[in-house]
Amino acid sequence: MPDIESLLKEKRSFKPSPEFAKQANWSRKQVAEYRKLGAKSPTRFWAKMAKENVAWFTPWKKVLDWKPPFAKWFVGAKTNVSYNCLDRHLEGPNAWRKNKAAIIWEGEPGDTRVLTYGELHKEVCRFANVLKAKGVEKGDRVCLYMPMIPELAIAMLACTRIGAPHSIVFGGFSADALRDRINDAEAKLVVTADGGYRKGAAFGLKAMVDAAVAQTPCVKSVVVVERTKQPVEIVPGRDCWWHEEMAKASTDCKPAKLDAENPLFLLYTSGTTGKPKGILHTTGGYLTQVTTTFKAIFDVKDTDVFWCTADIGWVTGHSYVVYGPLSNGATTVMYEGTPTHPGPDRWWSLIEKWGVTIFYTAPTAIRTFIRLGDEHPAKHDLSSLRLLGSVGEPINPEAWMWYHRVIGGKRCPIVDTWWQTETGGIMISALPGAVDTRPGSATLPFPGIHAEILDDKGKPVKGEGGGFLVLKQPWPGMLRGIWGDPARFKETYWSKYDKTYFAGDGAHRDKNGYFWIMGRIDDVMNVSGHRIGTMEVESALVSSPDVAEAAVVGRPDDITGTAIVAFVTPKGTTTPDEGLVGRLKQHVTKEIGAIARPSEIRFTNALPKTRSGKIMRRLLRDIASGRAVVGDTSTLEDFSVLAQLRASDED
Repeated sequence: MPDIESLLKEKRSFKPSPEFAKQANWSRKQVAEYRKLGAKSPTRFWAKMAKENVAWFTPWKKVLDWKPPFAKWFVGAKTNVSYNCLDRHLEGPNAWRKNKAAIIWEGEPGDTRVLTYGELHKEVCRFANVLKAKGVEKGDRVCLYMPMIPELAIAMLACTRIGAPHSIVFGGFSADALRDRINDAEAKLVVTADGGYRKGAAFGLKAMVDAAVAQTPCVKSVVVVERTKQPVEIVPGRDCWWHEEMAKASTDCKPAKLDAENPLFLLYTSGTTGKPKGILHTTGGYLTQVTTTFKAIFDVKDTDVFWCTADIGWVTGHSYVVYGPLSNGATTVMYEGTPTHPGPDRWWSLIEKWGVTIFYTAPTAIRTFIRLGDEHPAKHDLSSLRLLGSVGEPINPEAWMWYHRVIGGKRCPIVDTWWQTETGGIMISALPGAVDTRPGSATLPFPGIHAEILDDKGKPVKGEGGGFLVLKQPWPGMLRGIWGDPARFKETYWSKYDKTYFAGDGAHRDKNGYFWIMGRIDDVMNVSGHRIGTMEVESALVSSPDVAEAAVVGRPDDITGTAIVAFVTPKGTTTPDEGLVGRLKQHVTKEIGAIARPSEIRFTNALPKTRSGKIMRRLLRDIASGRAVVGDTSTLEDFSVLAQLRASDED
């Protein structure tokens, strides 16, 4: 089978400005040294990072115990995530951070709250004591099903303080999805809220918990945060109000000295089957990777205000809203609501209001704002920004350029990051003061990360070429397993190649060694013997001035093997007709060649996306092929989109 071909002709390149490079946390010289050390001995590199960036109660006896596919990092060491995120910023030379903003929170209705490191420490200690009073002990799982409010971060840190692994379930999931995740983790306690705010209206959460917990015998207690003041049922003996329990709790709670391999959290990710996978991350290695990558990739300084727009229910929120920023003593922004409420400029108004300096968001959001028009960010002073980031899926070059020009004012480096729930932290990214960036490329693996591209026979693709993205060496933040299912862990991630982690993504490496992520392997199409990634065809379509967003899938074809089907959302003023179909096919041919010209173009007002903003191409493949939609759809944000696409297919 031939390699995955790259048809993009992207040659634009951007050097870090001398001013940015001069002040960067990692200089070109340092990065070269770290790459050399990481290539020669990844364990020595990560040991150096662990010593520099993490506080340990007890040192390790061995950096890595690797019995493929099972790894243990910093064997014998003891630490605590809550201590690293809070206490160490209140002691010694860092004690001044006691009055520094740790979390800046804004609710969708416009209410705000700023928690300093000193205040956050007290709140976390209080809730850790609440958990203890409810019978939660080290090793017990705690389920968090909450809106984006400060209490979610407080609950996470309280769990880490006593060694109780948390399992966060995104607040948009159904009662059935919540029930399944609680039962799989055998959670002892659930923390929730009466509700939250989204698109101008209050939504309920407590009723979902009641329905789920009716079928979860493992749950002994439910703690409820009062957010919206909507009426809820409080079950005597099981339920209690957060504020009432916190009023009774002491602010004194010593952090537990936990083994580096103590389970830190479970995070459920959906698969093609109906059963979600509980990804397990542990303490010391995960903390080392997120602390190090946050410091280096986002170039964070004590004066920065960092905003990652991800919901904490996703791994990006775990790693780069809470743990990475707070372990570095940074100020992190949390926003409860949607990007476009009450107006399409809400995010830009928040950047201006809070003086955000580092902004990290998803390509899906960027494309949404392109569609809404440049006039909305133009209303606001975005001059505080000095660094931009992209996460969640490959970013097409035209969206990258818009982000660079309109949001970054042509002055902000962009770090396009590749990583997964399973990797824990960023794996491939530019280092903003040391690496030239290219629109659409994640650039190079982080030092100490051994990413490679293999062909279908498992042989390395040398030099320029495409294939399967794999990781050849263990890394500190790696998943330690699928909760309760080691056989599935081996089969899903380690069975394709010997002692090698299979990411499930395709990638192309250019002549400069840069990685271009091409999306899920499931999204690679075999057209007349050519293996083409959907991302490149989508990028070509989106570069048309008529297109706001596009998703491309393949369907079986008797002649070519696979026919390319494009689902396209036109820009507001564009008429979706046969003339547009012809223009778009011609545009793709001009941009990347006739082999990538779509056989069919379907127009749609919206695309099926997960609640984290990723397009669910698996569902589009089923629709394009005329099949019934199968597999797990619990992460789908708007089921009406699926119904509309089915209806248009029947027409």
